[in-house]
Amino acid sequence: MASKLSPFLLRTAVRKASRAPRLHIRAFTAGSARRSDSLNVHRNTPDNNPDIPFKFTAQNEAVITEILKRYPPQYKKAAVMPLLDLGQRQHGFTSISVMNEVGRILDMPPMRVYEVASFYTMYNRTPVGKFHVQACTTTPCQLGGCGSDVIVKTIKEELGIKQGETTPDGLFTFIEVECLGACVNAPMVQINDDYYEDLTPETTKKLIKALRESASGAGNVEVPKPGPLSGRQTCEHSGGLTNLTSEPWGIETTRSDL
Repeated sequence: MASKLSPFLLRTAVRKASRAPRLHIRAFTAGSARRSDSLNVHRNTPDNNPDIPFKFTAQNEAVITEILKRYPPQYKKAAVMPLLDLGQRQHGFTSISVMNEVGRILDMPPMRVYEVASFYTMYNRTPVGKFHVQACTTTPCQLGGCGSDVIVKTIKEELGIKQGETTPDGLFTFIEVECLGACVNAPMVQINDDYYEDLTPETTKKLIKALRESASGAGNVEVPKPGPLSGRQTCEHSGGLTNLTSEPWGIETTRSDL
């Protein structure tokens, strides 16, 4: 009986397999890729290895004391993110020595600190330039104004570097990033802690030139103020106020015909 059923079962299995839906693999983004090893793996280098000592300055030690007051003693490990940020600001980037020192202060296993630092891209685990230029290239910035593609091209041409590289003089590092939340003022870039918005190729060139001259200490260089470089205030309508042009009604105001 089994021998008679075997050919039937075999044919049934082959038919089901041939009818199985095929998986369609499609890329969800066309942005530049950041290799996984650069995000998660540490490799010792001359400027980033555990043998390089790191200690917080006396001023930052006082800041750490204030930060730790925000957390109950049994939950002080929750301060890992602000302490990593403080270490990055002091050292210039979040090196393995910075992570180890944060782990020591918070009584955390080093691996737990590494997990946080490698998960959040706000922590630069390799050295960056004096001006860390982060260009937003997601949809609103691609569509807003002149478009982020033009701004990215301008930055690369002005700095002479590609995505993820640092200029030979160590002044500028350029990367592309996901949405920075200033969509209504697109296109925009973040340089260190500052947002520069409503960019055009011309204003981008002027900004880079001013930053370069300010770093060289040449004369009285006026670096553009953070915010929109188009002249508008914050994110107001570029054509001026179009609504809420009169005093809004309150509970004491009623219709005159009532």
